[in-house]
Amino acid sequence: MPIRKNFPSLNALLVLEAAVRHRSFTVAASELGVTQAAVSRQVAMLEEQLDTLLFTRKHRAIEPTPQCLQLASALALSFANIAESVDMIRSTKRQETITIGATLAFSTLWLLPRIGEFRKRYPLVQIRVMSQDSRINLNSGDVDVIVRFGLPPFDDGQVVASRTDEVFPVCSPEYAQRLGSARSMFPSAACELIGHEVPDWTWYTWPDWFGRAGIVATNSAPRLSFNYYTEALQAARAGQGIALGWSTLVQGYLDDGSLVRLGNAVVAAEGRYNVVVPLRRKANPLRDILVDWLASSLST
Repeated sequence: MPIRKNFPSLNALLVLEAAVRHRSFTVAASELGVTQAAVSRQVAMLEEQLDTLLFTRKHRAIEPTPQCLQLASALALSFANIAESVDMIRSTKRQETITIGATLAFSTLWLLPRIGEFRKRYPLVQIRVMSQDSRINLNSGDVDVIVRFGLPPFDDGQVVASRTDEVFPVCSPEYAQRLGSARSMFPSAACELIGHEVPDWTWYTWPDWFGRAGIVATNSAPRLSFNYYTEALQAARAGQGIALGWSTLVQGYLDDGSLVRLGNAVVAAEGRYNVVVPLRRKANPLRDILVDWLASSLST
């Protein structure tokens, strides 16, 4: 049966919700831009359609009946959902800039290969990526969402999704082949380690990794070291030695064959990748869509 056959006037329902919220026909009329008499007529018509008394009229006051309060509660929720959906549709047609914060490694190795998927779905959204290894303070208002590696909770944001990781040695296929029999004896004197500066204790150096893996290494000092993790991986891909591979970040290189795992030792990372939003933030449908996409993509 078509819903419109037994459905009350939508205009009358809008009037009812406003009248209950303000407990006044006069104030409701002012909000809706109509006369007090028009509000009274809409309510009376609705009472007739529902065959139910909705308001008890008192001297200079109205009192909603229990049936009226029940209906008004459902209307308030429904109107809020409709307003949110309308705003979301409108916002997808506006040019807005959403800023994502992340480390340089995460932005380069995980985010950038995937962000095209989001941009195809929402071509008018302007994406700004803020990449820095030092901690981004969400209270600054410079970013809408960040992907932060570490252990929550965080004092400046709310975690909406997390992902664990594991760490293992990686090198180029050519370098693994050059190691020959020494490959099965990792770590050995023939293995050249590649290191990088770590921003905090949740990222592991080679000594950290060996200790957590229970491996006794006679020399755990890298012969080649870089400021950034991305550079260490590029050196490993170029056959310069062995780097620590964080699974989430190196999976693309493992898939295309430019890096391979060395040995079977693996360490479960203590920290996690966390999608974090500011504690105090204004409503922004596009940001919420992007946050949902980040959370979903990170969990797969």
